[in-house]
Order: sequence, then structure tokens, then C-alpha cells
Amino acid sequence: MRDLNKVRSQHLDILKEAGNIGAGHAAAALSQMLNKTIEMKVPGVKVIPFNEIGEYTGGDETIVAAVFLRIEGEAPGNMFFILPVKEANRLAQRLTGDLSIDFMGDSLNEMGISALNEAGNILAGAYLSALADFTHLNMQPTPPAIAVDMITAILSFGLIEMSEAGDHAIVINTEINEKGSGHAVSFKGHFFLLPDPPSLDKILNAFGVRQNE
Repeated sequence: MRDLNKVRSQHLDILKEAGNIGAGHAAAALSQMLNKTIEMKVPGVKVIPFNEIGEYTGGDETIVAAVFLRIEGEAPGNMFFILPVKEANRLAQRLTGDLSIDFMGDSLNEMGISALNEAGNILAGAYLSALADFTHLNMQPTPPAIAVDMITAILSFGLIEMSEAGDHAIVINTEINEKGSGHAVSFKGHFFLLPDPPSLDKILNAFGVRQNE
């Protein structure tokens, strides 16, 4: 079994390329859904230690909105799409046109939850589809779930499940840009890809990059 800290730069390049292709597909789907011009890109992919995930998203006690889903198929695992809660508010407001959406409010807005879930589902589905094309592995997302909490609380069960895989996670940076109305509106979030231990070998082998043992 390979550990995530053995992922080489060539693997990250392929993951980034797959991410950008997936981002293009997701942007097209969001553009059609919103009837607006949406552009997306993946400016970077990296491997970080689990204990830096909180720092990477603003600190362990930072409140974030997260869309979580399970990856099923030939390379199962977990995926989180995480946004700072203010970014999540703005994104849900743009998706629904409801400026009152506030995920830090006393009660969660069902329309906002549904919109953020749908966006997360589109993004994850597009990325996994692109990754499946590169690897020729069947990977399908489960229906997403959303949570608003401290980053450590949200990730805890995912990290516990993945504890035997090593001490690292793959992070896919994501930028969403809405064009039009004389100015651009941007949102930034992160995908955390946590493949199950057997899945990591399958994905890396499928890339066809020689791996130093």
C-alpha cells in the first residue's frame, strides 16, 4: 500500500489537469443552471498533512460550510468541498437570488442548503467524471450532505476512517468566477480528496507514472 506522502509531482500534474477538465464541465452545468456565465479553474493541487487541514482552511476553530459525499465504485473514498461560511453565504445567495441566506443564522435556510448541495454535487460529479476518464476507473458520488461547523468537527469522522491510509490528504483548490453585470464575482473553496487505502494504489497505478517504492 502506498502512502499519500509518496504521491509524486507527476501525479499532482495529472490531478490538476483532471481538475481543470472537471471544472470546465462544472462551469458549463452551473452556467446553464443559473443562465449566467460561470468560469472555473483549479489553480493548484497539493498534498498536505492531516494536521494542517484546519490551518489550510483558516484555523481549526474556523466555521466553514462543507459538502460531504462518499465516492463509490472501483476506487472508493471520501470527498469534502469546503468553503468559508461567508463564501458559502455569498455563493448560495447568488445561486438562489435570496440575499437573506445566512448559514450562521438561528435556522438554516432550506433553499440555501439545497442550492449549496446541488452546487457541490455538480462540482464533485464533474471532477470525478474527469478523474474516471483519466484512470478508466468507475467512480460515482453519493448524494451529498451539508454541515456548518468548525473544520475539525466536520472532518473528524472522515479523518478517523482514513487514519490507516497515512497522514496526508490531497487538496484541490477551486475558484468559481461569475462574469457579467460589469464586474466579476469570485468564490474560492477547497476539495479534500481522501481515497480509501486500496483506492490510492489503483488511482496512482492508473496514471501510469513509475512510483519509487
